[in-house]
Amino acid sequence: MTVTEGASPTHESSEFEGRAHELRKDLVRDLDGEVQFDDYTRHVFARDASMYAITPVGVVFPRHADDVAAAVAAAAAHRVPVVPRGAGTSLAGQTVGPGLVLDLSRHMNRVVELDPGSGTALVEAGVVQDHLNRAANPWGLMFGPDTSTSNRATIGGMIGNNSAGSGSVRYGMTIDHVRELDVVLSDASRVPLGRVEEAERAHRAEQPTLEGALYRELPEIVRANAAAIAEGFPAHWRRACGYRLDRLAREDTPFDLAKFVVGSEGTLAVVTRALVDLVPKPRLTVIAVGHFGSVADAIAGTQDALACDPAAVELMDRTILDLSRQKIEYAALGDILEGRPEALLFVSFTGDEEAELLDRMRRLTKLWTRHGHGYHTLQAVTPAQQSSLLKVRKAGLGLLMAASEGTRRPLAFVEDTAVDPEYLADYTRRFKDVLDRHDMTAGFYGHCSVGCLHIRPYLDLTDPADIRRMRAVAEEIKDLVAEYGGVNSSEHGDGLARSEFNREIFGEQLYEAMRQVKRLFDPDHLLNPGKIVDAAPMTENLRDAALAPAEPVRTRLSFEVVGGGGMRAAADRCMNIGLCRKSGSGAMCPSYMATRKEEDSTRGRAGALVKALSDPDPKAALGDERLHEILDLCLMCKACKSECPLGVDMATLKSETLSHYHDAHGVPLRSRLFGAIRLLNRLGSATAPLSNLPGRVPPLRRLMDRLVGIAPQRPLPVFVRRNLLRWHRRRTPVAHPVTQGTVTYLADSFTTYTEPGIGRAAIQLLERAGWQVRLESGGCCGRSSLSKGLVDDAKTKARHLAHSLARSTEAGSPIVGCEPSCLMTLRDEHRSLLPDDAAVEDIAGRVRQVEELLTEAVDAGRLRLRTDSWLAGRTLLYHGHCHQKAEVGTAATVALLNRIPGVTVTELDAGCCGMAGSFGFESEHYEVSMTVGEDRLFPAIQAAADDTVVVATGVSCRQQIFHGTERNAWHPVELVWEAVEHGR
Repeated sequence: MTVTEGASPTHESSEFEGRAHELRKDLVRDLDGEVQFDDYTRHVFARDASMYAITPVGVVFPRHADDVAAAVAAAAAHRVPVVPRGAGTSLAGQTVGPGLVLDLSRHMNRVVELDPGSGTALVEAGVVQDHLNRAANPWGLMFGPDTSTSNRATIGGMIGNNSAGSGSVRYGMTIDHVRELDVVLSDASRVPLGRVEEAERAHRAEQPTLEGALYRELPEIVRANAAAIAEGFPAHWRRACGYRLDRLAREDTPFDLAKFVVGSEGTLAVVTRALVDLVPKPRLTVIAVGHFGSVADAIAGTQDALACDPAAVELMDRTILDLSRQKIEYAALGDILEGRPEALLFVSFTGDEEAELLDRMRRLTKLWTRHGHGYHTLQAVTPAQQSSLLKVRKAGLGLLMAASEGTRRPLAFVEDTAVDPEYLADYTRRFKDVLDRHDMTAGFYGHCSVGCLHIRPYLDLTDPADIRRMRAVAEEIKDLVAEYGGVNSSEHGDGLARSEFNREIFGEQLYEAMRQVKRLFDPDHLLNPGKIVDAAPMTENLRDAALAPAEPVRTRLSFEVVGGGGMRAAADRCMNIGLCRKSGSGAMCPSYMATRKEEDSTRGRAGALVKALSDPDPKAALGDERLHEILDLCLMCKACKSECPLGVDMATLKSETLSHYHDAHGVPLRSRLFGAIRLLNRLGSATAPLSNLPGRVPPLRRLMDRLVGIAPQRPLPVFVRRNLLRWHRRRTPVAHPVTQGTVTYLADSFTTYTEPGIGRAAIQLLERAGWQVRLESGGCCGRSSLSKGLVDDAKTKARHLAHSLARSTEAGSPIVGCEPSCLMTLRDEHRSLLPDDAAVEDIAGRVRQVEELLTEAVDAGRLRLRTDSWLAGRTLLYHGHCHQKAEVGTAATVALLNRIPGVTVTELDAGCCGMAGSFGFESEHYEVSMTVGEDRLFPAIQAAADDTVVVATGVSCRQQIFHGTERNAWHPVELVWEAVEHGR
């Protein structure tokens, strides 16, 4: 068992901290899962995706249901509350609270059984929705509720919340798909819940246990409050609020405690397993994207859409559209839109017959035209046409959050109301009137098909006046939605944001009945107290308001973030939406994909940094060993910079933090060696082939492991004596007309000495394309130094290289290279290192990918590729470099590869390769490095046909691919050179 205990409690006070030590001892004794009570873990789990923060007393990571029961029993014995937690993506504060957090996502994440015949799946509570859907896909099945957070939301969390999603007009809510639950009650007993006939209910009611009391007393509560139940619930069907006494009151269905517990937010029981219904997965989806001149016009077009039997009708306003254009990950949407719409309606049609779906889409287009709604309809029929649409639609919340300025953020407190779609236009108009009256702006998006809009006003909760405005708006909207017979919580739950209004919403008698329910299930208020009933005011426990002002800390790197605030603000941009906990797509976050530990996600690391930078002595805190442990597995792949909608740049934050760690503890020898990689590679090349012997002698590899921590399993690079610089000095260039001017080729610190054929191919191709090529070999870009936290050294190298380039190149001439990590450093990190250096800014603006210049040359006819090369008829399987994807994307590389005659290019969505420069060479990181590669990259390559050509732009990627699959990967320019020079 792993146990982590802090040296002292955090500065946040809690009535339960005095019991923490004895509780921890009992948990360590009784649980198989990890127990963590250290300050950093507590801070990381103090937050979810809401505007709230409450520091728990500790966190446990149960491995099975017996661990859950043992944790509940220990907490009860010490009178400490329990807070069940899945992915921590709750928007109303359901998964933060005092006491003991149970993280059910790390270990309890198995699909136990999937039965295609009955259309059911038995899953543990921590199973992610997309994982379940992948398991069900071979049988043409899926889980019906489709949340925008499906790539990280757990089934247990969806049950706690009664989640719905974009397809709820067709598939309803989670409550409609739950058959049975295994739960732990507040007395630590494990019981099954499900439908029971009256005889069985009466039999269970005879038991002298808490379970027996539930079957005995709940029917009495229902009978005693029948009139209040019939009249007190909101009329709208899409409810994620209160306890579902209305379900127990239904006479047409058996008594069902499983459905009753759905939506109870962990306040009645802890769900450990669930038997859920699956639905047939439609074979086809087509999407009509209506372009509208205003949000009001888009909403007015909803009724026409509903008349065509859609699977979903989603609204997105211009705020989110403009933000999507600013992010590489989402920018493709802007390329296919017509004009500058103020709002879009995404109308999805699903089914098995394409002709029928296309007919419904055409019918909708005609209706909109006839009724004057919108000015253009984009028809997306194929998955390729839909990919950018779906990516942005699912990222709506994150993109909206990206518009945060310091502590002024779009907040979730009135974002979950729903009314009958018939009244949505009028309701939205009046909603906007409320915001205008309080001088608030907001982003609008959501599910028009069910009358639910996620409207998030921008507020600064460090400002008491804004807190008062927030409360005033919350009360007005609560009253407004009641006028329309709508619901205050339609899929995001009550939590800390809305529970205090439940007495008024449900009425005195029904609310008191709900309080009776809570006392029956949980007489000692052990389970997630303060949610749904007996809640604190919504303005308590606010995250930003409680955070201590940041003490000044001098940083070596520039942290320019919107709204100012320096390094802490750069980390605190994270709003915990949890996209870094996804798996199966993208690159963020590779270490989390490997370990499934919250602290190994971008979100976890950002939270840990916020804690350190909130310390009275932040410089000392940045040298903390526990903080260093949390940051250690960050591969610095920079995927978070592009894939995180808020652009949290953990690579830069880690570099800065490492520099402070070195200030406190000194610089390790291995870090100094890797920081001097250009010198080492140059010496290795000069002494080759002798320098390659240590890599082949096992005793020497073991010695390297002991002395500097280089993994003996990892093949070392092979040095080439005739490196790129020697070749260039001794060559006699073939004469080609110079029509394009001068281009500078950056001789990077890696391929120059170990793969010089790449540079040779690039230089000769550029010359054939009409360029005069100047070779820049004067120094290192500093990338390796930065990765080891040697920021001062990196700054010196950056200044030397930038000024050398500025002096020796023509103004405005392009600078290219073949190693993305080095080339992109000139564009990005040099600006952080030297933000006021004019030479740095000039060089950064001239960096281009070599693929861009070569593609332009092919298209202009200046570079001719043979149609009879050995590549014709082959598939090129391309894996992009993480830094390239983060900074500029892979479109230029894919475009160049597609210019090779006769090839088929397939770009892998295989995440980070796991090598990450020096990371994969380090002994303590080797296993994680390989685990990352084994996630998607290795299997994709191993599944490819033998004649498939593997392509990778990064030197680390090529090393990892060969080590993990025994297949050589080519650099794109090598293949283009092959297509120029070598016919069949």
